[in-house]
Amino acid sequence: MNNSIVNWWRSQQFKLSLKRGDIRRAVQLLQEIQKSGATFSWLEKLFRDKLQLERYSQEYKRQTETLSKQLTEASQQKANLILMPDEKFVKYIYNIFNFIQHDEYKLQSTGIDERIFDDFESTLVEYLKEEFSKIPDKQLFIKLEDALEDINNLKIGQDPDYRFSLTPHVYFMKYFLENVYCIYLAWFLIYQDALLPSKVNILDIAAGPGTVAYGLALFLQSSSGFFHIPQMHISYYSLEKQDAFQFRGLQFWRRYIESRLTTVNAYFRFVTTDIFTWETQSNNLPKDFFDFIVISHCFFADPAKRAEANNTYKQIFVSSLKKSGYILLIVQDKKLFKIYDVHQIENQVQEKNVVDKFMAELGLELIWYKYLTSTGSRKPSSAADFAKIAKEKLPKQLYMNPILQQYLGQKYQSCYALDDYVILAKKS
Repeated sequence: MNNSIVNWWRSQQFKLSLKRGDIRRAVQLLQEIQKSGATFSWLEKLFRDKLQLERYSQEYKRQTETLSKQLTEASQQKANLILMPDEKFVKYIYNIFNFIQHDEYKLQSTGIDERIFDDFESTLVEYLKEEFSKIPDKQLFIKLEDALEDINNLKIGQDPDYRFSLTPHVYFMKYFLENVYCIYLAWFLIYQDALLPSKVNILDIAAGPGTVAYGLALFLQSSSGFFHIPQMHISYYSLEKQDAFQFRGLQFWRRYIESRLTTVNAYFRFVTTDIFTWETQSNNLPKDFFDFIVISHCFFADPAKRAEANNTYKQIFVSSLKKSGYILLIVQDKKLFKIYDVHQIENQVQEKNVVDKFMAELGLELIWYKYLTSTGSRKPSSAADFAKIAKEKLPKQLYMNPILQQYLGQKYQSCYALDDYVILAKKS
C-alpha cells in the first residue's frame, strides 16, 4: 500500500475516532500522521491546536497552584515572624490610655496601664533608694545638686555634660519614666500597623540608659492575657557617649526586667562613642542588620551641630539598616519647631511642612507621624493651664514624687505627660 493510501486511511480512521469520542485513539493517529510527514487536514490542525491549548491550560493551572502554595507559605512565615495586631488588645490600649484621635496626626493620651507602670515605677524607686543609701547624706546631696544643675541644661536647650556620678540617677528621677511612657506608645503604634517582628534587631542612637528597650519590654508585658506572644528575641545595640548611662541602664534592667516572667529574650551590646567622632568608630556596627534604628531626643538646635549629627545619622542609616528596616524618631514639639524657627500653632499644614523639612534634612521618606500630646492642643499651654490639666487628668508618678521632694526639693507633683512627635520613616 502506497503512502498516499495509508495517509488517507489514517485520516479516515482519525475522523471516525473523533466521531466515536475515542480521544485516545485520535491522539495516537494524529501522532502517526505527524511522523509520516503528511500534511494535516483542517480538522487535524484544529484538533492539534485544541490539544496544545489544553496542555498550556494545564501547565498554567499547575504554575498557578504552585505560586499560590508558595504565597500561602510565605504569608504563614511572615505571620509567624510579625506580631499581628490583636483586636481586643488594641481596643484595651485605646481605652486604658484614653486615646482621642483629634485628626490624622494628633493623638491625645491622658491614661496609662497602671498594672505595668506602677510596678515598674515602684521598682525603680527601690533601686534609687538603695543606690542613695550607699552614700553619706551630706555627700549625697552635694552630688545630687551637681547632677541636677547639669541635667537642667535640657530645659534651656543646652546639652548637659553628663560628667557627674549621679547624673544617670537624676535622669531616672526626672525624665526616664516619661520617656519610657512615650516610647511604649511608639512601639504600640508600630505594632498596630503590623510592623513589629518577634525577632527584632534595634539600634538605639544616643540611647541613654536604654529607654527604647524598656519601652518595648513594658509594651510586651501589657499584652499578657490577650494573646500568645511567640518567643521574642531582641538584639539591642546601645550607641551612647556616656558609659555611666549604659551601665546604670543595664544594672536596672537586670533587676527589673529579668526578674519578671516574660517571653522577652534580649541581647545587649554597648557601643560607647560620641556621634561627633563617628568616622573613626564606623566599624563597630554590623552592616544591613537592624530592623529599627531609633533616635530619641538627640537632635540639635545649633545648625552646625545638627548638620554634623545628621550626616552621621545618614551614614548609619545607609550602612546598618536593612532594606526592609525602619527609622523611628522621637523629637519634642518645642525642639522640632525651634529648629526651623517656626511658632507652633493649631495648623496641620504648617506642622506637616515642618515634618517634611525634618525628613529632607535626614534624607528619609516619611511613612507616618503622630503628635502625642497630653493637652490635646498643638499650641503650647501656659504653666497654669498645664498644671490644671495635670492635676485633673494625667496619671501621677505616685512612687517617684516622694523621693523627688525628699532629694531634689521638687514642689510640684510629677505626672506622665506627652509633648512629642513620633515619626516612622524609611530610607529614601
